[in-house]
Amino acid sequence: MQDPRLYIRAAPGADLVPLPEHALWWPLARTLFVADVHLGKAATFRARGLPVPAGTTAANLARLSALITGLGAERLIVLGDFLHAAEAQTPALLAQLAQWRGHHAAVGMTLVRGNHDRHAGEPPPHLRIAVVDEPHVPYPGIALACCHHPQQLAGHTVLAGHVHPAVLLQGRGRDALRLPAFCHDPGLVLLPAFGDFTGAHTLGGGVSRQLYAVGGDKVWKLPAYT
Repeated sequence: MQDPRLYIRAAPGADLVPLPEHALWWPLARTLFVADVHLGKAATFRARGLPVPAGTTAANLARLSALITGLGAERLIVLGDFLHAAEAQTPALLAQLAQWRGHHAAVGMTLVRGNHDRHAGEPPPHLRIAVVDEPHVPYPGIALACCHHPQQLAGHTVLAGHVHPAVLLQGRGRDALRLPAFCHDPGLVLLPAFGDFTGAHTLGGGVSRQLYAVGGDKVWKLPAYT
């Protein structure tokens, strides 16, 4: 797990720990935030005739389970794109989801609708995942808003996904490395995609932007650059 001394002060009373597992952890509220899980993406591609590897759904759910159990999370908030497409709702995937949900029956779960969720359809009711529209303010009195699409909301800091942010690190000569990243702009925190089978969009620096690169099993606060 990431050193809890490295945190993003998203709002008064909300110091969030960026984790190398591509998640944000709010210890005070025992709440875990993830974005862009895209369960069933590989199955969707295979259904459309594209030969891609199997097993990504099981791997993503196992990673999510390890986080929930290891942190003792009492609440999970998914910032959009939980399922990838309608073809993802296969009997096999839904059975995996039901088993996974059963292992975390005491955890409250909320999905903020993303663009893929609108096409994929909502998780079946028996999974007990509340589905809400953006912006969603989960804790009255705390100026945090949960969205899928990056946006500004007066008086709040928005937590969002959708972009799949990454950062390009450049060394001497032609050395370069692109890594997933968290991005903290005024009023907005972007999370890297949680799902393994996703792309990424490289972000540049900025005077008021703080980037956190995810490399190996650590999160690194990068120096400011423009």
